[in-house]
Amino acid sequence: MDTVFDFLFQFLGQFFGSLWSIITGIFSGIAGMFNFPKYIQIINDFTTELGGLAWVIAIIAIILLAALMGLIVWLIIVAIKKFIKSRRSRKDNASLVKEVQALNKEVMRLNLEKDKILSMKVSQIGLNPNEIAELTGEEIEALNAGGEEGDEDTGGIRFLKLCQIDEEWADYQPPVYDNDITLPEFCDRFRLFACSRLGLFYDISMIRRFVAAFASTRLIVLQGISGTGKTSLAYAFGKFVCNPSVITPVQPSWRDRSELFGYFNEFTKKYNETELLRAMYEARYNENVYLVILDEMNIARVEYYFAEMLSILEMPRREEWIVDLVPSQWKNDPKLLDHGKFTIPPNMWYCGTINNDDSTFAVTDKVYDRAMPINIDNKGVAFDAPDTPPVVINYHHFEDILNKAKADNPVSADLLDKLALLDDYIINHFRVAFGNRIMKQIKDYVPAYVGTGGTEIDGLDYILARKVLRKFEALNLSYIRDEIDGLIAYMDELFGEENMGECKSYLLMLKKLV
Repeated sequence: MDTVFDFLFQFLGQFFGSLWSIITGIFSGIAGMFNFPKYIQIINDFTTELGGLAWVIAIIAIILLAALMGLIVWLIIVAIKKFIKSRRSRKDNASLVKEVQALNKEVMRLNLEKDKILSMKVSQIGLNPNEIAELTGEEIEALNAGGEEGDEDTGGIRFLKLCQIDEEWADYQPPVYDNDITLPEFCDRFRLFACSRLGLFYDISMIRRFVAAFASTRLIVLQGISGTGKTSLAYAFGKFVCNPSVITPVQPSWRDRSELFGYFNEFTKKYNETELLRAMYEARYNENVYLVILDEMNIARVEYYFAEMLSILEMPRREEWIVDLVPSQWKNDPKLLDHGKFTIPPNMWYCGTINNDDSTFAVTDKVYDRAMPINIDNKGVAFDAPDTPPVVINYHHFEDILNKAKADNPVSADLLDKLALLDDYIINHFRVAFGNRIMKQIKDYVPAYVGTGGTEIDGLDYILARKVLRKFEALNLSYIRDEIDGLIAYMDELFGEENMGECKSYLLMLKKLV
């Protein structure tokens, strides 16, 4: 056993002895570097032996050595300071990071709690979410307190504008309507009126397309490049029928139906009535023709804010065109509201203008299939027109002349057969089909277009280009490029080379995009 201890002592002693020699050597070396008495002794030993020049060299050596030693001391001090500072900085940063993380977690927790509370309140009162950011401190207090002030027992009026309309139109007497005008006369006079009274120039074919669109749908879409007179055309129509169009500029923030119909503010106990709702309510009191202009309608997503209207207007019976404004009825609500429900007026049409650029959204098939799109791509050519007054017409007669045109000019059986063949060809070669809704619109639009003074083949040409061939834009154009020439040749075979100019122009335009 003593042998083992002796081995370990010598074996480990060799290592630790050498390590101790290194440590002591380092400190001995440092102590030797700064052993100033030794330096003085060396100088004294050579004082008698150094001459004049030798003393100069010795003094220079002493100065350089002193500078070097000072530099070493300064570097050691700087290193120690930096080390201490870095340790303190890392410690401070770590504590700050932990504190910031803790504060962020607390903020997130409080925000989630606040959102939950506001969401529950908003869902209860039906408040427009866009108004939450605008709430004042008093309103938030009212919300937290339950918002019990100002209900119907206080006698407040929540539909101020609509109740004013009840008063203003209570003794309304309808004017003498010009109900002898025919559909071709209506189009011709509209064009001359726009020219002579408003300085707007439109081709007669454009007027016919626009007027015929009223027979096929309640939503008309005017699209094209900016500055071609899309809004002006709808505006001129309102002036022509002696009932100015209701212009509603669409905003990028529009997301739901409240942008059209307004909403009930739980804090003020008032209903925020939009200009469109006011016009709709007024339209229920008379038989005038109303046109609403949704200016730049695709600056927001149409299928968001106009979705309910798209569904309502497709109801076959006008008695079903009902929208819920408020969940209950107050005793002083407007007369034409039935338990918070409002019936959309039958004498109102809706016209949206669309600019296709980077600042707008693409209009989906859901909207296009329910609307009648009309392209306005060219500026009108000026012409001379005699002074033409507007026409006073009620919507009954306007619908009557459109319905008469549909009854007198049904799409011919020959054209329907050719349309069926064209439909089969497009399905087989492009996998694109159109449903019953578009077929019904064709049967409504084409006869109305003929009634305005146009031809049957031109009417079919235009609606096919805007409603059916438009669907090709969703396809991979590089794959259908070669099929386009075959489709044009087939249309020439069916309808004649001199016809279907709109469809052919549109197909050739798609081919150039590849």
